[in-house]
Amino acid sequence: MEGGGRSAAGDLGGSVLTGTFGNPLGIVAKQLGLSMHKIRDKCPLYRPDGSSVDPEVDKKVEGTFNKLLDKASLLRASMGDVAMDVSLGAALETLRQTDGDVSTEQEMNLFNWHLANLEYANAGLLSKLSLAFWDQDDPYDMGGDHCFLPGGNGRLVQALAESMPIAYERTVHTIRYGGDGVQVVVNGGQVYEGDMALCTVPLGVLKNEGIKFVPELPQRKLDSIKRLGFGLLNKVAMLFPHVFWSTDLDTFGHLTEDPSQRGEFFLFYSYATVAGGPLLMALVAGEAAQNFETTPPTDAVSSVLKILRGIYEPQGIEVPDPLQSVCTRWGTDSFSLGSYSHVAVGASGDDYDILAESVGDGRLFFAGEATTRRYPATMHGAFISGLREAANITLHANARAAKSKVEKGPSTNTQACAALLVDLFRQPDLEFGSFAVIFGGKASDPKSPAILKVELGGVRKKGATEGGKTDQHHSNKLLFQQLQSHFNQQQQLYVYTLLSRQQAMELREVRGGDEMRLHYLCEKLGVKLVGRKGLGPGADAVIASIKAERNNSRTKTRPSKLKIGIPKSKS
Repeated sequence: MEGGGRSAAGDLGGSVLTGTFGNPLGIVAKQLGLSMHKIRDKCPLYRPDGSSVDPEVDKKVEGTFNKLLDKASLLRASMGDVAMDVSLGAALETLRQTDGDVSTEQEMNLFNWHLANLEYANAGLLSKLSLAFWDQDDPYDMGGDHCFLPGGNGRLVQALAESMPIAYERTVHTIRYGGDGVQVVVNGGQVYEGDMALCTVPLGVLKNEGIKFVPELPQRKLDSIKRLGFGLLNKVAMLFPHVFWSTDLDTFGHLTEDPSQRGEFFLFYSYATVAGGPLLMALVAGEAAQNFETTPPTDAVSSVLKILRGIYEPQGIEVPDPLQSVCTRWGTDSFSLGSYSHVAVGASGDDYDILAESVGDGRLFFAGEATTRRYPATMHGAFISGLREAANITLHANARAAKSKVEKGPSTNTQACAALLVDLFRQPDLEFGSFAVIFGGKASDPKSPAILKVELGGVRKKGATEGGKTDQHHSNKLLFQQLQSHFNQQQQLYVYTLLSRQQAMELREVRGGDEMRLHYLCEKLGVKLVGRKGLGPGADAVIASIKAERNNSRTKTRPSKLKIGIPKSKS
């Protein structure tokens, strides 16, 4: 951005390196000799009238918010698969009304600010996020600091694209793929031909059917495209004549009285230390981000300036007009149609895996943040998915040259693995209380994998009764109605987790019954109990290996006379 002899560089799209431990983009930045600026934790909040929020009240509400998130996690564990049909927003609102310690107007405004921050993190309305799987990628978060890259992330893109032939201003409208290769048709009718193609367009473009695939994509991929959510985050970037805000912080927040507008300019990023000039960015999340799409830019900037002047002018600090301002419209940008993905109600982590699958017998491949189950909605996730597909493309090219087939792993068919899991637990290797375990790997290896199943039948029926009574005392009945319906239909509910053989043996030795075992499992071992679909492809591979081991064991121990005449399908 430039104006009045000032210039600065910031990101209108992805802007934060979320963690530096093992982050490949952080490594690339170091290799290029680029510095990274840690985003400092200090984030003062300001009330709607511009006055500062009491730090003690802020601390109390943040604690309440985090406790409700923890309770939502426990709730979904007891709900099992029905949690897939409930939104995180419905769960949090129900828990707030029944258990939340939020009483005053200021506390409610603060609570809504935290909800807006959560919608920013997920680029989606809480009413659309899956209670069951909204945070399924949490175990894979990169550790370390969150950072800005001085000069903007475009510096990474420019370095990675160096010497690469790139055709700009070509809008793809058709992709044909088959046994002979691929054809990519762009505007004007020009056709690019190749052996293989990699599609990295945002999920929003796929959802909008902006590209015609011939033949049509497999139904399972179309279903996943439909199920996954693709949310929205917008920004107002403003270049000022000078820095009037504090230079000892990188972020500050603003509360609003209208819950429906809680995400409107709720958070400000200061780029003054990294942009090369006095640049300030206001974020718009949640429902406000959708309304922002039709707000005239002059009105948006005026609203932001009103907030800033309400904060700083009582302190005797004059807020000048910006030299230049830019408002994003990612929801209506035809090459994006949104910002980044999230697990919507009815979806799961499996959908990311399905989106990542190649089609056309290794002719058409897919990458991007919406194709990585472990690192969605991140820049490093998009980057890693590109490395993954580079390897896949090489694998298929080599196999095609050698006229051999690429073997697919056992984790691709989740439904088959679900059926296997039920069958394997008919004869568990270990049982104690409501817990059952099946082991994989060598018995002599304490780190070999194991799958734990917990039956929550008795607890559920009691909880359902309590939920029915509480139902009369709050306005949001949806969650409890869904719970009650589920409890009436299903007498047994199972949740699972993947752990080591040693951890399973330790759990068996815990005294005090199932309640103490659950406490030990969650608090001491830090294990998260999930429904069957939450186990992911890592568990699918373990399930397949346990099945194979048991088959081998049965074959070795079966009397020879029973081998005669047994059909292959049963042996």
